[in-house]
Amino acid sequence: MKSFLKWIWGILITALVCYLAYDLYTTKKAQKEKAEQDEVERIREKVNTRSTPAVISDAVAGSASFCDAAEMAVRSVVYVKVTKKAQIQAPSSILDYLFGFATTPKDQVGIGSGVIISQDGYIVTNNHVVSGGNEFEVTLYDNSVYTATLVGTDPATDLALIKIDKTDCEPLAMGNSDDLRLGEWVLAIGSPYDLRSTITAGIVSAKGRSFPNYDGQYRVESFIQTDAAVNPGNSGGALVNTACELVGINTSIISLTGSYAGYSFAVPVNIVKKVTDDFINYGSVQRAMLGISIRESDQGVVVAEVKEHSVAEEGGLKAGDVLKEINFSQITSASDLQFQMNKYRPGEKIVLTIEREGAVKEMILNL
Repeated sequence: MKSFLKWIWGILITALVCYLAYDLYTTKKAQKEKAEQDEVERIREKVNTRSTPAVISDAVAGSASFCDAAEMAVRSVVYVKVTKKAQIQAPSSILDYLFGFATTPKDQVGIGSGVIISQDGYIVTNNHVVSGGNEFEVTLYDNSVYTATLVGTDPATDLALIKIDKTDCEPLAMGNSDDLRLGEWVLAIGSPYDLRSTITAGIVSAKGRSFPNYDGQYRVESFIQTDAAVNPGNSGGALVNTACELVGINTSIISLTGSYAGYSFAVPVNIVKKVTDDFINYGSVQRAMLGISIRESDQGVVVAEVKEHSVAEEGGLKAGDVLKEINFSQITSASDLQFQMNKYRPGEKIVLTIEREGAVKEMILNL
């Protein structure tokens, strides 16, 4: 009888321990899920705050006039002259010593455009405008000329930052390129063919454009496509909406002749903000990496492989997961993924929305 009672007590105590352990587990699980949901909502609120439209000047508030936007924005677009110093080569033979060189190397001069983004003289332009340059000269709208220094270049986005020694510049307010709508009117401002402060108009033809990557170099491409006329010399110039806000940096065209043929492309200003802020605050572009390889399919962007010890692995991402959103912005292509990831720096948190085995799941990743 006593052994039976001991057996019963043993079962009861075991059951009680199991119940308490299960209750503790479920309580901690619920607390963890609530903490994660609170973090998701905090990040959602932060994202919504970031996407709040910029305050625009009273002169153009509520106006959709090309004249207002053009007359104000043109003052913030500059002419950029880049000089590549010729390298004098040593004589290659005794004849060169005796008779001199057949030709004297000459400096190469290139031109482009730039946009003033701060009162203290920071100017954004294209990487391909300043690439290889040794001297940089900036001409403002009032024809005053300044020597510029190179702050940083980023071939992945084709952006560069230069600076002039002037404390009362007229910067162009930055808009939100995510808010651009197809068919929205925009202005392209630059110096095509050395025709300074030229303004052309067009509409947003497409968003999120990317080009084939034939050389294998890392690129972040999610271009705004417009039909505003852009030609050589426009590179680095402003793409502006009718509220006089910078929405992109004009970068390239598609043409068989090298001149405008109806298709021009601009780097979205949301990429410009991140890259220029990184140059100013860190000296180089800070990029966060998920640590995955992907493939595009009918489902969308699918995780093909998760690298060991990566952010993705630590966050619980698995091969076969379909990426749906990053911080509540939709992901439908590889260029979308690159564009969204380029917004964030190592150490920041993001909410990644995935589809796994038919179920949608949100997970927080520490980049």
